[in-house]
Amino acid sequence: MEVRNETTITEFILLGFSNNPRIQVLLFVLFLVIYLLTLLGNLLMMMVITVDSHLHTPMYFFLRHLSFLDTIYSSVIVPKLLENLLSQWKTISFVGCFTQMSLVIFSGSTEACLLSVMAYDRYQAVCHPLVYVAAMNRKVCTGLIGASWAIGISAAVVNALFLAQQHFCGHNLIHHFACEIPPVLMMVCSDAYTSIISLLITMVFLGLGTFALLLGSYSCIIVTALRVNSATGRRKIFYTCSPHFLVITIFYGSGVSRYMIAASGSVLDQVLSVQYSVVTPMLNPFIYSLKNKEVKAALQRMLVKKSRLTF
Repeated sequence: MEVRNETTITEFILLGFSNNPRIQVLLFVLFLVIYLLTLLGNLLMMMVITVDSHLHTPMYFFLRHLSFLDTIYSSVIVPKLLENLLSQWKTISFVGCFTQMSLVIFSGSTEACLLSVMAYDRYQAVCHPLVYVAAMNRKVCTGLIGASWAIGISAAVVNALFLAQQHFCGHNLIHHFACEIPPVLMMVCSDAYTSIISLLITMVFLGLGTFALLLGSYSCIIVTALRVNSATGRRKIFYTCSPHFLVITIFYGSGVSRYMIAASGSVLDQVLSVQYSVVTPMLNPFIYSLKNKEVKAALQRMLVKKSRLTF
């Protein structure tokens, strides 16, 4: 009879991408640059929106929260990744792993809700412009943000609690660069039924639920745009909504693909995780700034004002 190793796990080893020192150094430089660009882009976006009164509208109110959330999301993953790329012992404590995993769930869930809220804002602006100011007043915007954060926190707490009740034994090798539920579930040696069901419910509620809201909002926007007689008017609608639509495509394309395929520790798993947890937070502020005339104008005003104060 085979004797099973029932030693309780107290720490995990994140195997990451490669054991080759040269590749690790290259990856360290790459992810360090990405992280610095993420911090720079998102912090600059938050500062510009806060300082410039022209951007004190519902759309930029939500965008500021998105930038703040992307800063958290990236900071949960990248610093530990950078540490492991330069460290010989790529360990993370049991508490540290569950803390990281909870924050990843919180960040991803909240961002999915926030993207849906931003789509609803665009729907109101395009389809009901005459009542937009009343429909998206400060109280409504604050309530939508509060609901997004509350849903994200709830999803993180529930999934982490169910997984924390599982028994981990045997090997402690995570074939990934971070603690996420799919690779961690592979090490459970007790019945993981409740954790799997909890994860599936979260995916259905947040994944399909938010996607349905996005689809409904953009379907109405497209129909409204096609009814506009002026080509300039239609172009303006699509130009205004295109940054948000691009962000949604990148986030959902990589995130949904990651959780729809079985966890195997493959290169594809890690590439998809890098896409939505590391690359997307970096791209978001640049997508919104490069394709938004108001943000570019606000940046110019801020730079001019700063230069005048300097001289």
